[in-house]
Amino acid sequence: MRAVYFEEFKGAVTVRNVADPTPAPDGVVIRVKASGLCLSDWHGWMGHDADISLPHVPGHELAGIIEATGSAVELWQPGDRVTLPFVCGCGRCPQCTSGNQQVCDHQFQPGFTHWGSFAEYVAIRYADINLVRLPESVDFKTAAVLGCRFATSFRAVVDQGKLTRDQWLAVHGCGGVGLSAIQIGQALGARVIAVDISDGKLDLARNLGAEICINASGTADVIGEIRQQTDGGAHVSIDALGHPETCFNSIACLRKRGRHIQVGLLPPDQCNTRVPSGLIVANELEILGSHGIQSHRYPDILKMISDGLISPDRLIGRTITLEEAATRLVQLNRTQDVGISVIADFQSVPG
Repeated sequence: MRAVYFEEFKGAVTVRNVADPTPAPDGVVIRVKASGLCLSDWHGWMGHDADISLPHVPGHELAGIIEATGSAVELWQPGDRVTLPFVCGCGRCPQCTSGNQQVCDHQFQPGFTHWGSFAEYVAIRYADINLVRLPESVDFKTAAVLGCRFATSFRAVVDQGKLTRDQWLAVHGCGGVGLSAIQIGQALGARVIAVDISDGKLDLARNLGAEICINASGTADVIGEIRQQTDGGAHVSIDALGHPETCFNSIACLRKRGRHIQVGLLPPDQCNTRVPSGLIVANELEILGSHGIQSHRYPDILKMISDGLISPDRLIGRTITLEEAATRLVQLNRTQDVGISVIADFQSVPG
């Protein structure tokens, strides 16, 4: 099969032919029909993820058709249209048995713990626990957009943030995660503030439902501006980027007893960043992480799509080939592209 491939961290990224995968007894092989590019893939290429063994094939936001099943798989068969969360739970550890597969003790993560979906095929473990059946009404590109950023934002906003109607949601960073959070917040009837340094991304944020947009590059006091605009601060705030400044601002812009959700990953040399501890104590702020989502939460997302409350496909910026993905992967930390790039062509070589 053709796959995006690298042999060393920060090294050359190429497309080459590698061996087709075979399913584990509890797993499946999926013919990938769409796979999203995510900043987490760049972190993996940089060597920020200790789970990656070299050589490696990245990619963790995917949708496709089951090609083959392992001998122990009971619920799935070749030809089924599926997607899955980027964290696959084992189904047996204490986290999984409590319903929290997103923090499984023995998790399988395509594109991190194992080879991923920037390829024609990908092998997935723990199929019966983690696969999500796709209705015909949801196309593969839309499902791939759900895979990490949209589903992660859903858990962050709904399950962790417990956002409700008329509350203020502040979103720091309008990449895929942030734009997803804005759309979900708007669907819940919340009031949304979007913060970014790109006017193009803020324009899209406004189109997706952000009531107030703040360009941080031209605003001297982002925290003060949010507090003023919301008459006291956000009820829920999300660092959707993963940067010391956005993390600090997300916490500091909260009103009393507000909830900060850390979604964006900070590089290893920045992850122990400063926080406004005085505000955390005095205002009884909650600091929460959010790591993916469980497969059993997907029906609520799919229902919101079918009810017309959310449109993840509006986040798609462009569709690309495997070769284009190899080139763009190393640039993801500095791109100003609006919307999510999705691989939808796994065989053509651009002329």
